[in-house]
Amino acid sequence: MSEARQHSPAAERNRQPILEVLQRLLPARGRALEIASGTGQHAAHFAAGLPGWTWLPSDLQADALASVAAWCAVSDASGAPPTNVLPPVRLDVMAPHWPVPDLVDAIFCANMLHIAPWPTCAALMRGAARYLAEQGLLLTYGPYLVDGQATAPGNLAFDESLRARNPAWGIRRTADVAHEASRVSLRLREQIAMPANNLLLVFERTRPVRQQLPDAPA
Repeated sequence: MSEARQHSPAAERNRQPILEVLQRLLPARGRALEIASGTGQHAAHFAAGLPGWTWLPSDLQADALASVAAWCAVSDASGAPPTNVLPPVRLDVMAPHWPVPDLVDAIFCANMLHIAPWPTCAALMRGAARYLAEQGLLLTYGPYLVDGQATAPGNLAFDESLRARNPAWGIRRTADVAHEASRVSLRLREQIAMPANNLLLVFERTRPVRQQLPDAPA
């Protein structure tokens, strides 16, 4: 394994269940932006499993970008580099402008909101409102708290450990995330139960692209 390639056991476990949901939700062809790609295991797996899609990975950290590039240099299936995954780009979700040349048909973000300060949620929604195409979807994956539903003991313990490490972190309520989405005319369309007490949230536009808010000031 390349020295640059980082490995996440969780990504190894959840990449196929997530891919199967993406294959159900997404059309045969499109352009996707992945936010906070991390190790790159998701990007490599999804690009191989969605051959009609062009996949643009991104992250803020230089070591993550190197790991993404290393994972995407070869395909698990054929040993050849996939042709539908682009070089990863450095992207700060809080920035008013993202390095995305055109509108995209999907934005995917896994396991970011609970290990980042709460304002990143609003920033993610603003970015999705700017860069999603007309029928585009924002898909977020991770642990969430759902009002009216008992929280799994493992998620409660995980939430406590996150807040002990950083008071600005923590598992987010789906209602709070959906509220931030609604402020920029995105609607929570679907909430999909995933293995290990995770959820995949699917957001869609409620207004045409031309009626979206302008870019936030720098």
